[in-house]
Amino acid sequence: MSPNHIKAVFFDLDGTLRHSVPEGGEVFNAYAALLGLSFSEADRIRAMRWEHQYWASSADLRDDLLAHSADTENFWIEYSRRRLIALGATPEWAGEFAAQSSAHMGEMYKPDSVVLPDVRRTLPLLQEAGYLMAVISNRDKPFQAVLEAHALSMYFPYSLAGGEVDSYKPEPGIFEHALKQMNVTASETVYVGDNYYADVVGARRAGLEPVLYDPNHIFPDADCTTIYSFDELISAIQAL
Repeated sequence: MSPNHIKAVFFDLDGTLRHSVPEGGEVFNAYAALLGLSFSEADRIRAMRWEHQYWASSADLRDDLLAHSADTENFWIEYSRRRLIALGATPEWAGEFAAQSSAHMGEMYKPDSVVLPDVRRTLPLLQEAGYLMAVISNRDKPFQAVLEAHALSMYFPYSLAGGEVDSYKPEPGIFEHALKQMNVTASETVYVGDNYYADVVGARRAGLEPVLYDPNHIFPDADCTTIYSFDELISAIQAL
């Protein structure tokens, strides 16, 4: 157990414990380049930050879900249009190539789902140290089968999808529900996630201590404890 007050460590799932390889954003960028879009490294980072913000229950996401609730194809076309603009395209260019970009991703993007070695090294150490552990995700449905398929379920006695409680990060409700189920207080709990807008903001709203996992250096100006590898996590927790 940590020498400080921390008793529990909660984790995000996608992009934190589990990764899609290759990353969707990089495949999207490569196709945009083939279509003729020129963009800089700063543009690439800006698009990644936009993507994180969009999926953090943003107003744009809510608007798109409402507008295309029964039309998945047009939802992804609109998403592609927005992301092309974030990558540096003009609105006119993005509108012209959004449908083509969306179709390419739908047809060609078939990533592997992997757990990185630093995660596999760290989780048993946290378990041996006596921390309570759980996974909280913005997925709509329970994902215990995902944990089992990746040989992670033995570390997590509890997991929670936002759709189970109709509360999504960064709303505090999803965290509060998990704290109650795990019988720990917010001040005793760390939340580890890769999305500043969902994970750090949400954890703070609920009173948890956030740790940002940022292996791609998307948030260099983050105002919280940041790690770039899971190998840094135990030391980061102990330093809180």
